Amino acid sequence: MLSVSAFASNRSRPDGLQTTCRECAADYYRRRREAQGRTVRAKVPVPRGHKRCPQCAEIKPHSEWERNKTSADGWASYCRTCRAERNRISYFKRKYGLTPAELDTMVGEQHGICCICLAAPAEHVDHCHETGRVRGVLCFSCNAALGQFKDRPDVIRRAATYVEGNAWKPTLVAPGVYQLPS
Repeated sequence: MLSVSAFASNRSRPDGLQTTCRECAADYYRRRREAQGRTVRAKVPVPRGHKRCPQCAEIKPHSEWERNKTSADGWASYCRTCRAERNRISYFKRKYGLTPAELDTMVGEQHGICCICLAAPAEHVDHCHETGRVRGVLCFSCNAALGQFKDRPDVIRRAATYVEGNAWKPTLVAPGVYQLPS
């Protein structure tokens, strides 16, 4: 005779319990999935205060998990490390249409360095804000600079001229009339 705790709940039954015990139901489920040609994850014992991540298959303490009130156990489905990686992959796919392999290829073609300054590591995807087309992978500073210049080539050329020492100052031709350098 099994105890009541060996049975899952079922509100539609008069006694409020399933007709089969949890162990038999799990065995039946496993056999049905295998008959359909599908695999069933092996049950891994997890100590209290820990959870197993399905991606990295590691058992980690709850301190390495995000809270999630909507899940049955109150914890996220993936550990923080795996969740961050999944979010990163999803972001690049959604925003730029890039897979991790395509991004790695782009960085590899640039030898891992920024296309503009040729010094810092390439870590930030640069794209045209009008068309959405990815142009390359830049360092943070160069990517931010292009953003500050609003991707306007004329402004970037004037900035380069200014940095090279050719002051971009208007010349006073007549009172109230200024000539801009070409």
